[in-house]
Amino acid sequence: MTVARAMVECLKAEGVKHVFGYPGAAICPFYDELISSGIEHILVRHEVNGGHAASGYARMTGKAGVCIATSGPGALNLITAIGTAYMDSIPIVAITGQVNSDQIGRDVFQEADITGASEPFVKHSYMVKDPSVICDVIKKAFYIAETGRPGPVLIDVPMDVQLMECDFEYPEKVEIRSYKPTTEGNKLQIKRVADAILKADKPLICAGGGVFLSDAKEELKEFANRCDIPVINTMMGLSNIDMSDEHFFGMLGMHGGKAANYAVRNCDLLILLGARMGDRAIVAMDGLEDVEIIHIDVDPAEIGKNVNVTTPVVGDIRIILRRLLETVKEEKHTEWMDSLKAVKSEQRPVPEARPGTVNPKLFICELNRQLEKDAVVVADVGSNQIWTANNIYLTEGRFLTAGGMGTMGYSLPAAIGAKKACPDRQVVAVCGDGSLQMEFMELATAMQHDICVKVIVFVNTSLGMVRELQDRIYSREIAVDLTGSPDFDIIAQAYGIKAESVTDISQAKAAIHNMLSSEKPYLLQVIVDKEENSII
Repeated sequence: MTVARAMVECLKAEGVKHVFGYPGAAICPFYDELISSGIEHILVRHEVNGGHAASGYARMTGKAGVCIATSGPGALNLITAIGTAYMDSIPIVAITGQVNSDQIGRDVFQEADITGASEPFVKHSYMVKDPSVICDVIKKAFYIAETGRPGPVLIDVPMDVQLMECDFEYPEKVEIRSYKPTTEGNKLQIKRVADAILKADKPLICAGGGVFLSDAKEELKEFANRCDIPVINTMMGLSNIDMSDEHFFGMLGMHGGKAANYAVRNCDLLILLGARMGDRAIVAMDGLEDVEIIHIDVDPAEIGKNVNVTTPVVGDIRIILRRLLETVKEEKHTEWMDSLKAVKSEQRPVPEARPGTVNPKLFICELNRQLEKDAVVVADVGSNQIWTANNIYLTEGRFLTAGGMGTMGYSLPAAIGAKKACPDRQVVAVCGDGSLQMEFMELATAMQHDICVKVIVFVNTSLGMVRELQDRIYSREIAVDLTGSPDFDIIAQAYGIKAESVTDISQAKAAIHNMLSSEKPYLLQVIVDKEENSII
């Protein structure tokens, strides 16, 4: 068969049901074979959004999402999505077309060195020039993307190679001598963790996105309850524990909650589970020199990178928590838990919004009351992200956002991917009027493919978080005024999507009900005071 046909058969062998992409001449042989493959192709309106949709799909399935682009600008447009997935450890396989192999290096039409350009942002990349290796390459790409610390892998295939013939034989297993992730964890180090927990009076778990990646939510819950240890989250870790659980105390960091930051500053043992501990998180960790810190992560490069660690444990979080559960006994830290509950109960009053506007924090609280318990909420980047992260209250649902790269324009395409992965769950994208203008073309994708995502856009005619930063540090503003932005109700209607606006919190209950009960995509425009800050 042709290499193009073999590529499709490889995807089928991997169980791929949906792919997200945008065609072009250099990838047309592959697209031609997709027609009769049984794999559904979701046509996005910009290649970067194909990558974000694949990310949302991967995060809900635990399997690598697949995105496709043509050569040159098509492939280059994927880089932001690839970089976003790399920083957040999301498994995606990006397939790109390339100019004919005899034209490479000659600066022909739509030629770009995508393997070179994407090198800092991928776990690995392949340029396929030999048709006989295509099956092996695709098998390895999925294996690398999904194992160890997950991440993106790129496969670049010249157009003439796609048309060549090869013998199809998909490998049953992968053996890569130079790539052997550690998963089991060192037994002695695990024992040290158990001993440290036994000695601690004020232990604390900081659970990051790695808990999702290793599918360890149940183990985390059991571990926290058995040892009576409070849990806080990084932003990427939000919803990895039921937010109604008495052991949950919110998100830490620069934009985190009072209880979580108090907990990290007053604990005597900090257990980091699958958390990168980026700069926005570690600002809450000043003065922890005398605190014992345990860092459990599948990637040894992350352990001790940003935080001095007492006990490192390299391995899969699910496996290591199971080992700990075989060792630790039931404990109580009543005094420590009570002190944190007291801090958590200290709520700042939420001020009334200016007439004609809505307090976004109160709006998210009302959204909480109406969401189904397993709903998926996808926040974009900016003030809307912080308002949502600090006020959403998911029990069995999932919170998604772009944490490491902080990529604006992520929420709508990622929500489309998430909804395609779990069509029976409510999926809501939350964004600002700045970020929506980077992505609203994907409303067409939702309509074309009947993907019932719901979109909430907070409108303050401003790049709110940048404005907030400028005001605080420079005492003046520049290039943050979004005057000239469209009425998003009318934009939605132009795509055939029902929409409405909310200008007062009293309207929110009915508007949210209308949105969530709709069987079609829906856009809800929420007018917010320009001066509303992201700080809790």
